[in-house]
This record gives sequence, C-alpha cells and structure tokens, in this order.
Amino acid sequence: MRRSTVCGMEHQAGRPRAERARRMADVLRQQITDGRFDGGRLPGEHDLGRQFGASRNAVREALALLCREGLITRRRGVGTVVVLPKYGHGLDRLTGLAEELTGHGTVTNEVRAAEEVAVLPAAIAARLEVPATAGGVYVERLRWLDGLPLSLDTSYLTLPLGRAVIAGDLVGRDVFALIEEAAGGPLGRAEVAVHAVGADPDTAALLGVGAGAAVFALERLTRLPDGRPVDVESIRVRADRMTLRATLHRTAAPGPGV
Repeated sequence: MRRSTVCGMEHQAGRPRAERARRMADVLRQQITDGRFDGGRLPGEHDLGRQFGASRNAVREALALLCREGLITRRRGVGTVVVLPKYGHGLDRLTGLAEELTGHGTVTNEVRAAEEVAVLPAAIAARLEVPATAGGVYVERLRWLDGLPLSLDTSYLTLPLGRAVIAGDLVGRDVFALIEEAAGGPLGRAEVAVHAVGADPDTAALLGVGAGAAVFALERLTRLPDGRPVDVESIRVRADRMTLRATLHRTAAPGPGV
C-alpha cells in the first residue's frame, strides 16, 4: 500500500474516508487544545485539504466531527472558529484551580454550601480515615472562568481544619490555600482519579451545558505531609473548556522475564 507523509502524519492511500476524517480530526483537536489557531479561526477547507492531502469531503467530515463535539462552529461568511478556548490543568502538580489558571482568566467562586455536618457519609469517613460520627465540613462551589461556568466542586474536610476553611474567604480563594493557612504549612500529596461522565440534569443546569453532555469527573483525596487525609473532593469540569495535562517520566523498563 502506498504511503505518504503530510503535516507530520503518515497517511495510507485507499483508506476509508471516515478513517481519514477521524485522523484529521485528531490532529485538529490537538491543535485546538494547544491554542494553535490565531484568534480561534481555523484555515479554510481548501487550505486544510492541501495541508492534510485530503479531499474536500474528508475535510468536511473531519470538521463535522469537531462540530458535534462542540469544539468548533461553522457559519457562512464567518468560517470555522473555536467555540470556547480550552484551558490546561496539570495533573502532575497539586494546585488549586485559580492558581493553575493564573494569567489565563478571572476565576470567581459561587459558594453554594459551606456547613458543618455532624455525621459524615460512611464512604467519605472511610476515605478520611475518621469515624463517621467525628463529623466534618461540607463545601460546594460553582466556579466560573471569565463569566462562564467551568466546574462544580464539592469537598468534605476533616475537623478542625474544615472549620477554618469555611471561616475563610471561599469566594476569593482556593480551598487548598485556606487549608495550608490553617495547617501552618503546605499540603503533602493527593491521589486523583479522572473519568468521563454524562452530566446529570442538575449538574448540567449549573454548568450551562445540556443534560448528558460530557464532563470530566475528578475524584481527589488530599493529604498533609504526614499522610493524614484532610479533603475528599468530587469535581465536575466542563470538558469543552478544560484540557487535563500531565508530564510523565518513564522509569527503566523491567528486564526480560520480570
């Protein structure tokens, strides 16, 4: 089968148009999330076809895929433009959202709940390694970036640190900063799990997306330097506004037979 390299990609002649369109969409998606298009405007169909060595039909099919994902919009007389800028959030460093997005926009917080609870849910108590009857603090915030909803963050915190957090500035500061201020030093580490879910109707309404729209679900357990867990978080992030990033280092591969 004849092979050719276009735009740094290896293409195989004769592949189904749907597969060529998917490959093209993969590259364009990466460029969109990297902010590679000045002003958020993509090149025209002719230029994209030339860059990728693809037919106009394949280009249109690739763009249609990105339209259905909500990444771009196409309007006559305007062209193809990115719907919303995507912001990166690193997963290889323990940071709060406002801290991570410094210089990329204005983060504001709508505090929906900040209250002490007498009995923790059993699953939360197990993660915090305390009896359920020890109680804790519950915080729920809707977080906005440049006037648009970005994430719905809920936290269960241990006492007495939780009390100090809800006595602090939850509107203007990250929870991590408030915890560290109360603890008198930096946090230690966190375990994070990320998966994709369809937004339930209530979450969708708060985030300004359609019910069932894809959102990132982050479950994070944060610990102090001595290993004590202090914060169990459940975060729902609009997938059309955020890219999760990490820099990973490969260790030496195990030898044969290991």
